Parts: sequence; C-alpha cells; structure tokens
Amino acid sequence: MSAPAMGSTKTAHSDVSQKKKRGPGALATAYLVIYNVVMTAGWLVIAVGLVRAYLARGSYHGLYYSIEKPLKFFQTGALLEVLHCAVGIVPSSVVLTGFQVMSRVFLTWAVTHSVREVQSEDSVLLFVAAWTITEIIRYSFYTFSLLNHLPYLIKWARYTFFIVLYPMGVTGELLTIYAALPYVQKTGLYSVTLPNKYNFSFDYHTFLILTMISYIPLFPQLYFHMMRQRKKVLGHVEDYTKVE
Repeated sequence: MSAPAMGSTKTAHSDVSQKKKRGPGALATAYLVIYNVVMTAGWLVIAVGLVRAYLARGSYHGLYYSIEKPLKFFQTGALLEVLHCAVGIVPSSVVLTGFQVMSRVFLTWAVTHSVREVQSEDSVLLFVAAWTITEIIRYSFYTFSLLNHLPYLIKWARYTFFIVLYPMGVTGELLTIYAALPYVQKTGLYSVTLPNKYNFSFDYHTFLILTMISYIPLFPQLYFHMMRQRKKVLGHVEDYTKVE
C-alpha cells in the first residue's frame, strides 16, 4: 500500500518539477517580456530625467520634482508583479513580492506624495537613485532571462550592485519617514481620533514609527538572503565562463 503511494508521490513531484521547468506559456512569456521591457524603459526615463535635471540646475537638491510623475506611475505599475505571482505566471512568493512592492508604493504615495514638505529632502533623492539603478538592472535581468539570453554582465550586476544599493535605499527611506514625522504629528495626517461612530482610532504618526522599527529585523534577513543568492549564483568559477 505504501509503495504505490510513494510512487504516486514521486510522479506528482516529477510532474510539478516539469511544470516549474517549463515555465509560463508562450502567451504569458510574451506578456512578461513586454511588461519588463516597458518597466525597464520607464526606469530609464526616470534615470535620464534625473541626469538632465542635475545638468540643467547644477545641483542635486530638489531633483525629485523633475521625475515625480514617472516615478509614481512606474512604481505603482510594480503592483502587477503581485498579480503575476498570484495567477502563477511568475514562480515567486505572493507574500514576499507583495511586501517588497507595497513597501515602496507606500513610501511613494503615503509618505513622499502625502507629506510635501519632505519632497525636497536629500534622503528622497537617495532612495530614488537606489531604486532607479536597482530596477533598471532587475527588469533587464528578467527580460533577458525570459528570452533565454542573459548576458553575464547583467547577471553579475543583479547580484552585486545590491550590496551598496540596498543599504543606500533603506537609509534614504528611513530618513524620509523620519523627516515626515513632525509634519504628520502636527497635521494629524491619516489619523482617526475618538470619539467616532465606528469607535475606532488610528495614529498614523505611531504607525510610521512602527514601520521604521520593522526595518530592524527585516532588512538583515532580506540583505543576507540576497548575499546567499549571490554566492549560489556567482560563487562557482564555472559561472564566470558563461558570458553570453
């Protein structure tokens, strides 16, 4: 009785493995290629916008205003990545992807957009620059991977640049949230006070502080996960010969 069950289990695992290896169908692959090409182009537009604004002004202060609209559009467009995971055309965790995407969308809209006083802070440029370089590399990586023609340089950049860009982005995010705290406390932004008919209260100022504290356990986990991935992908000598 147990033998057939084990055989069935092996067959089931084999079928699942084959499905994973096969990846998305032709239509889904075509859609994902288009999506990633558009997102790569979008973040390139943001990068060019930052450089042009800097050259025109001769200063990096206030560069956020030059790329505000495309930043909001393409960062919000990343929400589709959660849908891709949910419907199964991308084999990634819905929870992990959702957390990573929503944290950036939250910072874009609920902090930087909502608290206009922080938009001129240098910390905003810090995380915007980190996001921009990261996303150009990441979406390029996905595009070439889907086309089965991944240049080694892009693979190397994907698993190397984060060493500097991730701490840089997190630092900018934390400093921006910190800069927003006095304005949020003063205006009561997004806070709900008692009494009200729903008998519910919410303090956005406290929520932002808790958000900052959550970086303490989460950042090291994600950072060292990427370090392990880097070792797995780039750690073998033979990988360095696979330049396409």
